[in-house]
Amino acid sequence: MSVTVRIPTILRTYTGGRAEVPAEGATLGEIIADLEKNHTGISARVLDDQGKLRRFVNVYVNDDDVRFEKGLDTVTPDGAGVSIIPAVAGG
Repeated sequence: MSVTVRIPTILRTYTGGRAEVPAEGATLGEIIADLEKNHTGISARVLDDQGKLRRFVNVYVNDDDVRFEKGLDTVTPDGAGVSIIPAVAGG
């Protein structure tokens, strides 16, 4: 399945400055693997050392937060939008 991944500003150094990139995969895990294949280094910013989504990175498939779906096993239908959103802290 082909999806469009929205890349936050902080990760655009991995995508040559592009805010959106295409990726292929039937699940979020496959999408992240495809991103890594085409934009080396990006998965280390999204996944922790155990290969799970980092605690302070939110990922949405269309409008659904994958933490309330199936995490990396969340299905990514053809034409879906995937958004990677780092949490922002401060005061």
